[in-house]
Amino acid sequence: MDTINTWLRDVFVTPSVLQTLVMLTLVSAIGLVLGKLRVGKLSLGITFVFFVGILGAHFGVRVNESMNSFAQTLGLTLFVYALGVEVGPSFFPSLKKQGILYNGLGLLLITLALILIVILHFVCDVSMPNMLGIMSGAVTNTPMLAAVQSTLQDILGSGGARQVADLALACALTYPLGVVGVILAIVFLHYIDPNKGKDTPQAETKTTYITELELTNPALFGRSVLEAVGLIEKKFIISRIWRGSNLIIPSSQTILQQGDHLLVLIHKDDLRILEAFFGHRAESRDWNKPDIDWDAIDAQLVSKRIIITNSKVNGVKLGALRLRNEYGINITRIDRAGIEILATPDLRLQLGDRLTVVGELQQLTKVASYLGDSINTLDKPKLVSFFAGLTLGCIIGSIPIAIPGLSMPIKLGLAGGPIIMGILMGAFGARFRLATYMSNSATQLLKQFGIIIYLAGLGLASGEHFFETIIHGDGVLWIGLGFLITVLPTILVGLLSLFGYRKTHAETVGVLCGAMANSMALEYAMSINESRSSSVAYAIVYPVAMFVRIISAQILLSFFV
Repeated sequence: MDTINTWLRDVFVTPSVLQTLVMLTLVSAIGLVLGKLRVGKLSLGITFVFFVGILGAHFGVRVNESMNSFAQTLGLTLFVYALGVEVGPSFFPSLKKQGILYNGLGLLLITLALILIVILHFVCDVSMPNMLGIMSGAVTNTPMLAAVQSTLQDILGSGGARQVADLALACALTYPLGVVGVILAIVFLHYIDPNKGKDTPQAETKTTYITELELTNPALFGRSVLEAVGLIEKKFIISRIWRGSNLIIPSSQTILQQGDHLLVLIHKDDLRILEAFFGHRAESRDWNKPDIDWDAIDAQLVSKRIIITNSKVNGVKLGALRLRNEYGINITRIDRAGIEILATPDLRLQLGDRLTVVGELQQLTKVASYLGDSINTLDKPKLVSFFAGLTLGCIIGSIPIAIPGLSMPIKLGLAGGPIIMGILMGAFGARFRLATYMSNSATQLLKQFGIIIYLAGLGLASGEHFFETIIHGDGVLWIGLGFLITVLPTILVGLLSLFGYRKTHAETVGVLCGAMANSMALEYAMSINESRSSSVAYAIVYPVAMFVRIISAQILLSFFV
């Protein structure tokens, strides 16, 4: 019996490497089970892991501090790096065109929140570290909390353990109302929406637009497609040419003739310019309908989706492959991480790109064999580039950066460095022939594993004084301040979007949820809007907002500590 009791104490009670590992995994499992509970349409999801850890610490669970600190650090770096790789391919494209306004509104919301916490810091006499902890919960952004904690530890050293723990307590106290506050703002904006009851346009989910143009410009008669491309700076792709009853898949040497009907893929903003360049627009049908049957239109041609899995093609410019001339096919569009890209000759292909290819079936089979088109190949994660990028991210995070006005240089830390490196690897890795692609399931596993282990460790490390802070400390004040930080900037930016820029409610709340990193509120927003605009706007704003919040919070802390 004594042996069993000793074994149980060693496994569950006495702090050690084994006991810490057992408690981290146990807290994670219980938190994930409770995270499935819903109140109406609301759920805290994996954040329940954090609260289970807090309760465990409150009721006396103690773990090995060194092991717990390592687990938190490892979980955080895995999460932010995998997040960076995931959003990297769409990060820079999201800064263009429609994304400029969306991200501008998101950055305005972040700026207003930062200004507000500076004001509240002086008015309410709450320390800046605690204000940033409050904001982390108010904007439901635990990676930002981790970045602030890391920076504070660098500044204060081992003597600042209690202040670092208070950051987590502030986040825990304000997190629930951070979720609810955004939903209340969404309800308010829905109530005052000037477009309520009207048909609202769908947000553009594609960067390409298809139009049919009749060639009437004499300057192009007798010229090749290659020559026509060189006469105008705008980018376009001629996918098909109808010449009378004949259908032609054009190559760069195809000669254009008067009266040709050209099926052209362009950026929608360039429509008027290219109409003037080629000729008048033919209104035979809507070529942008999502349910259009291309195979039925071209009986002798087949449209097929091919996935780039051949590593030799990774990072190569599309034009350098000469697929159109070699195989007589046409690549009409490219899907990369959910973003549709115009298939221009100077575009560098990446592993995982999904190409829509048109041509004869026999030729498409050859092209598929050349490009790879083996989904099983992508199921194997490219671990060499993953660990190399993660290493560089940790190194970048440790580099001291001198900023005028600060007594000591700041560091991006183990949240800022890896996310920057992850974004760069995801966006530009192919240019250096690096295979950075990870399947969606692998990416989600790394992200979920990382953030769950981080939240479990964070709860166990900071929960000892949780209820004491609520009852005898400034907990109630922190909750009130957090709710103000959640609601005020959200409503102000929402009003500007609705009434200043005349955006739809769906677009507006998508931007707000993306800037607040609030996926729970996004689910609610999508339940009251039939439009997909909310999810599109969220996807555009989220990467930039996450990056800016992590970096700006660290810089602000360095100015006030």
